[in-house]
Amino acid sequence: MDVFVARQPIFNRHKKIYAYELLFRTGMNNAFPNFDGDTATSSLLSSSFFTVGIEQISGGKVVFINFTEELLLQGTPTMFPPGNIMVEVLENVNPGDNVIAACEELVAKGYDLALDDFVFTEAWRPLVNLAKIIKIDFRLTGLQEIEEIVAIAKPYHCRLLAEKIETYEEFLQAKSMGFSYFQGYFFSKPEVLKNKDIPSSQLSYFQLITEVSKAEFSVSSLERLINQDVSVSFKLLKYLNSAYFSRLQPISSIRQAIAFLGERGVRQFVSLIAASKLSESKPTELIRISIIRARFLEQVAIDLKEENSSDFFMLGLFSLLDAMLDNSMEHLMAQLPLTESVKNALTKRQGRMFLFLLAIEQYEVGGWDNFDQTTIAIGLDQGKVTGFYLDAVGWADSFQ
Repeated sequence: MDVFVARQPIFNRHKKIYAYELLFRTGMNNAFPNFDGDTATSSLLSSSFFTVGIEQISGGKVVFINFTEELLLQGTPTMFPPGNIMVEVLENVNPGDNVIAACEELVAKGYDLALDDFVFTEAWRPLVNLAKIIKIDFRLTGLQEIEEIVAIAKPYHCRLLAEKIETYEEFLQAKSMGFSYFQGYFFSKPEVLKNKDIPSSQLSYFQLITEVSKAEFSVSSLERLINQDVSVSFKLLKYLNSAYFSRLQPISSIRQAIAFLGERGVRQFVSLIAASKLSESKPTELIRISIIRARFLEQVAIDLKEENSSDFFMLGLFSLLDAMLDNSMEHLMAQLPLTESVKNALTKRQGRMFLFLLAIEQYEVGGWDNFDQTTIAIGLDQGKVTGFYLDAVGWADSFQ
């Protein structure tokens, strides 16, 4: 059975990563409704903790995992370390005496509880008293109802998490209402979408990206540019001496680093570091997701024997460039020497390359129906997807 494990970030009020929610699916058929929640969560826990290794996919953060009523009553969460997981109590759980007793036992053992897609009734009050976090879906819950839940939760020690936050306006609104945590893709869209000049502090990095994006560039010129930037030099040497490469002998000079990586590797590294500099004022998850996408799409392209896998790397890396620079993708692509296929995928969301981008986008959010259709369209073997994704996550973490 192929087990898919994706993750969705959860942010604090400062747009820093607080945790990840793990998303689950098995095989070519949707996990729901063809699989019951008990099977889904059991498979997720097995694959995450026993097969994959929770550290690899969590990046050292807490992970939110859904638990059904049956799994709560069975004490399934206690099979795993309390410091690693947030036990999500699903909205369809019956908050009866048995469930309350099971949750009290979990809290006594050091586990934290989150109430998922919360809608208040008196029957839930004992669990509100136990919970660390209450999650409210901003797409499904009216503003007045949200305000009522906020008022109900205020006397308790729990914090509020806003789900399905898709715009910065919604983020600011939830923040003003007292929410502490936020889940959704508000961070991946421009705060202000308008054509404007790139700030001078970012211009040199944008020019560096432009240089390495060319079909041919001067290695000696690139060495000089890297040597002139202490931050880029440091990151390059740190990266090559990280555990990802498991080198016996350290690399101590930029020239050695360039020789080790080769032209393609240098192009990719410089693009990554420059892109991360462009997004320094944004959530770090923005560049992390870009790096994961770049690595994932490159591996898929290689596996499918696409003509130029480097183009797919750039496709993933620049897929959130508009959000990094608060500018339109059309304006930014006009300034970069990328292929028309990459530009069409990013600006018009058209063409074969766009299907590759769509595949990773749907995987990230657990949009399994669209993911199935897209992988079939491009001919991707779904049995390889999780391996590609976890490799990309590990690769992205080596830059942190």
